[in-house]
Amino acid sequence: MAKDDNGNEHTGGIQSLDAALRLLNAMIERRAPASLSELARECGMPPSKVHRYLASFHHAGLVEQAGRSGKYDLGPGAVTLGLSALARHDFVNRASDALPDLRDESGLTALLSVWGTQGATVIRWERAASPMVTSMGLGTTLPLLNSATGRAFLAWAPPAPLQAFREAELRHARQNPAVAPDLLPTEEDIDKMVQTIRTQGYASVEGKFIPGLVAIAAPILDWQREAQAVITLIGTDPAVVQPRSEAVERLTAFCKELSFAPMITGGAR
Repeated sequence: MAKDDNGNEHTGGIQSLDAALRLLNAMIERRAPASLSELARECGMPPSKVHRYLASFHHAGLVEQAGRSGKYDLGPGAVTLGLSALARHDFVNRASDALPDLRDESGLTALLSVWGTQGATVIRWERAASPMVTSMGLGTTLPLLNSATGRAFLAWAPPAPLQAFREAELRHARQNPAVAPDLLPTEEDIDKMVQTIRTQGYASVEGKFIPGLVAIAAPILDWQREAQAVITLIGTDPAVVQPRSEAVERLTAFCKELSFAPMITGGAR
């Protein structure tokens, strides 16, 4: 069996490096400076061993030590590394490549949408094996107020680019209440809907936008906790949109795996 740099047996990795990365992960998860003893306790390592790793990280610029408190925090080298990773991360293509797997696992038609100049725009469409009659396809733009995709953008996208669309659709809904039958055409009711969506972690519609079809949608979040894209599952079974349904669990897990930030819940953005 192979041995690591410290002479310890291992399989498929270097134990000393694994321990070092565990220490870095502990610092990331704390989101605040930590003392040597705190880090040692969290990582289950002797303080002397943690100190050696921290010294190496300090030399590499990954860690810095506060003056009077002596606590350790991530340094400028970690910032550079993180920014480089962010610059190379392609939310849309990663989601697009994985979309067929989500379709196969859920048995539902899967859509990938981004926010474009005309609104929420479908840029990939993976049809399920079961037949489904709909005029939607690539390039379709979906409304904010009465589509699951649009509602997910309302809940998690930056508000400014959506504002003109939101106001226009609200005016239309006031003149034609049947457009969004489950929603009062007021700013207050939209805000209430948005809070509900954030709390449950996904948006849904139940056959009112396209008769006979139900849909659920969840965001892929960037490091600012804003939607870079929205994934939507479409089917015909009303059970799809129920909380903790298999489809909901698969969709939210899929989006969580592709996101940089955890799902925003409650009223906070």
